[in-house]
Amino acid sequence: MSPARNTPFGSLPDGQQVQRATIARDGLRAHVLTYGATLQDLRLDGVAHPLVLGWPSLDGYLQSGAYFGAIVGRFANRIAQGRFRAGGRWHQADRNFLGRHCLHGGGQGSDKMLWMITEQTDDGVTLALQMPDCHMGFPGNLSVTVTYAIRPDATLEITIKAQTDQNTPCGFAPHGYFALGDSGNISTHDLTIQAERYLPVDADLIPTGEKRDVAGTPFDFRQPRKVGTHPYDHNLCLSAQQVPLREVAQLTAPGGALSMTLGTTEPGLQVYTNSQFNEPDRPGLQGRPYGRFAGVALEPQLWPDAMNQPGFPTAILTPDALYRSQSQFRFRHHI
Repeated sequence: MSPARNTPFGSLPDGQQVQRATIARDGLRAHVLTYGATLQDLRLDGVAHPLVLGWPSLDGYLQSGAYFGAIVGRFANRIAQGRFRAGGRWHQADRNFLGRHCLHGGGQGSDKMLWMITEQTDDGVTLALQMPDCHMGFPGNLSVTVTYAIRPDATLEITIKAQTDQNTPCGFAPHGYFALGDSGNISTHDLTIQAERYLPVDADLIPTGEKRDVAGTPFDFRQPRKVGTHPYDHNLCLSAQQVPLREVAQLTAPGGALSMTLGTTEPGLQVYTNSQFNEPDRPGLQGRPYGRFAGVALEPQLWPDAMNQPGFPTAILTPDALYRSQSQFRFRHHI
């Protein structure tokens, strides 16, 4: 067991230093940045390649819009027109998506902010962030922490907690992209998701408000199927509200040698196959650029635009409540 340690990972344009924390246990090792509370790298003993997409230097995170491994919020995913009602009045959030909608808490959301390490052990690290009232147009001073911990059986656990002093949208999500094979393409990975419905979207990727059965659609992952090349960027409905931690999905590498099981408390799972991603001049963790379908983002979260859609899970955090989201990613060799 290597001791917990932090190493420098570059400086932000304003001179603030970014640190990289390393945690490890049971053959699983994670590197977490204070910038964006980002899972920068994840390695499993016996596997020669990283399990996630990431950048080897800070420049990649400052210049790319891919959200690789970041904790996104204060509200993950999209808010239609960036408008919502909270505390008895309307609010206008930053419209950083297509110039019309709010995405992942705005252009300077939690993924673009410098978090502070508050606790660290060999196998866990907690980071904290203060998001001020009116930041990106959201009401309320919001205090948020994220704890990365490696549990037995090569399991990465991510726990996010938040409190506010005003009614405000609150729904954070880990935005990790996973690739369990080494081919640079996840289309031949097998994916299983225990969801019977999904949310159709309009041309701007905003939910229409309908909850549609997955049967007979490309969104039916109730039995293992190839990820394929469908341009997924959709929420699959796991439950009507947050629930106790349960297993909801499994991703398996071609040939079945390695799998990842996902458990979460969250009611939704955003599946994004980065079908449009292409940064040919920027090398990733393995020294080569990431192309289309290089990884699949599996983002446990509340449903997108929930505060504007009747019948969607509650998205407004009140001052008398504690927001808590937990997800576990368990990796297994199958030899």
